[in-house]
Amino acid sequence: MDVNKAVSRRALKYYIFDWDDNILHMPTKIYLERRCSDGGWEKTEVSTSSFALMRKDPTTWRMPAEGGAAAAFRDFKDPADGGENAFLRDTAEAIERVKRGARPGPSFNTLRKTLREGRLFAVVTARGHRAETLEKAVRLFIAEVLTEREREEMMASLRGYRWWLDGCEKFGTDEEELAYYLALCQYHAVTGPDFARMLSQDEAFARDLSCADGARRPEMAKEYAIKGFVEHLFHTLERTGALGHPVSVGFSDDDAGNVHAVSNYIRTCLAERFGAFKFVVYDTSDPALSKGRKIVIANARK
Repeated sequence: MDVNKAVSRRALKYYIFDWDDNILHMPTKIYLERRCSDGGWEKTEVSTSSFALMRKDPTTWRMPAEGGAAAAFRDFKDPADGGENAFLRDTAEAIERVKRGARPGPSFNTLRKTLREGRLFAVVTARGHRAETLEKAVRLFIAEVLTEREREEMMASLRGYRWWLDGCEKFGTDEEELAYYLALCQYHAVTGPDFARMLSQDEAFARDLSCADGARRPEMAKEYAIKGFVEHLFHTLERTGALGHPVSVGFSDDDAGNVHAVSNYIRTCLAERFGAFKFVVYDTSDPALSKGRKIVIANARK
């Protein structure tokens, strides 16, 4: 059983990932209606990347007359009847496409490296799934993307962190150690039921969110999720006595609006509160840039 004790010499790097078109180009469709030349409307399926443009043209595109947004985004939440989960199905299909040579999302390899090195991370997406569903997708990524050697490296790193930060000398099975690790990570689908329950515990923020306009709400929800993960990191490092080590937190998203809003939020709120942390934002909205555009947000304390 390998234990990578060299992790104690690493800088502490953590990541927050958007999922769609950032980690994987998902085949999930959004169901809209398009105006025809005769003035009528026809049902049309569009990709998530196309929707980012189409939502700016309400004269040509609209939500379904029957069902509205719930009908348009029906594959972006878990099925109520326990049927096939579109997110897990589409994740498997997107991974298979990458295996066949398709271009992965710009943060695909960063997630791969994050897992291989056993670093904590969060998934923050505008989808409406349960946290459990997002974790299952990460498990699928581990099983289908990481090679056997990379999974062995991941397990050695996980045991190394447990040895260093938790003082462990005896370890559980690989599945027990993996479950412990994934439970330390966070999964926020900001239009999902688990996130709604979390918001219900913060009345002030829930009130501010309800007063925001439609375009601002997903940005605010992501900011709240990011704040929660950074607080979780701080308390975890405080508990384990690792706060004196260099800490950096990266966030990547393919939506330029989210990138702008989150960058401002980190700069004005989190960088001041967590001055010992370095924050880096990756704008992955430009498909011409394979790894996105890096934005370093200076530490509040030098």
